[in-house]
Amino acid sequence: MSVRSVNSAIVKKLVPISKLKSDAEVQGFYLCKEKHLRRTRAGELYIDIVLTDGTGEIGAKVWDNVEELTTRFQQGNAVAVRGRVDIFQDKKQIVIGRINKATEAKYARYGFKPETLVPSSPKNPVRMWTYLGALIQKMENPFLKKLVSGLYRTHKKRLMTMPASLTMHYTYRSGYLEHVLSMTRLGLTLSSHYRANSDLLVSGILLHGIGKVRELTDALLPKYSDEGNFIGHSVLSWDMVRQEADRIKGFPPELLLELEHLIISHEGGFSPRYVNVSRARTKEALLLQALDNLDTKVSVMNRILAEDSEEGDWTSRRNYFGTELYKGSRQQPD
Repeated sequence: MSVRSVNSAIVKKLVPISKLKSDAEVQGFYLCKEKHLRRTRAGELYIDIVLTDGTGEIGAKVWDNVEELTTRFQQGNAVAVRGRVDIFQDKKQIVIGRINKATEAKYARYGFKPETLVPSSPKNPVRMWTYLGALIQKMENPFLKKLVSGLYRTHKKRLMTMPASLTMHYTYRSGYLEHVLSMTRLGLTLSSHYRANSDLLVSGILLHGIGKVRELTDALLPKYSDEGNFIGHSVLSWDMVRQEADRIKGFPPELLLELEHLIISHEGGFSPRYVNVSRARTKEALLLQALDNLDTKVSVMNRILAEDSEEGDWTSRRNYFGTELYKGSRQQPD
């Protein structure tokens, strides 16, 4: 049961979860979302697994060679799988015969692309990055330009791939870029309309959640790091901005203080109970709160509308907003 035997099988045809058919042979690359060692009523050991990819999710079981196969992969790994689709309690599941941890070094030649195993932004991350980079270079304030470009250059890899959140808005790969891109486009219009400092507002937008590179783990299935659980992204973002500003000779203290206020207060639109720190005390901070609140809630609403399984024109009321949302017959825009 070598790696080569799984390789030779997978190279024939990769099957995404959405295309799996009952009683069919399956071979492909998936993400191990859950892994549990369990025992049958007869006391036999088996592996209970949940697999996912960019198209769906499915349960899976390993009944044979359990002690050997369980050492080959862990929860959170990308895996190369060969097996058969079965029906259990009216649901499809995969009975796995062979499974290995999948890495690009071993499996790239067979079509393995880890980014295809998780939901991703519909927008091209390279194009989003290019747009934001050009926007940063157009900043007139040299201190803000240097600070933002420095942090984005240092953390480019993570910023291009991480989600905006795990459960709320833009929860997919490259979601953070899509979130700040949406906010900056709106922010430029609002800063002009309300005669706000556009460089300061855009800097606040681009940096308000940069601490998520430390709050979230760098994995296909990110989770909260210890720093994220203990401190949270707002304070981590503030810390990163202050450290970067310290490296820039002559950074104006007043400008830094205003930028810090934007970052520390940006969640005030969601959490009015934080009546001291989170109250916006500048025009730019108020606009950032409003933009983050709006863009987050529209993203959440779009996801609810897309995922709702209720028949008819209205969603279930069991959602973030606590009420039925109108689906109608309207097509979602691209």
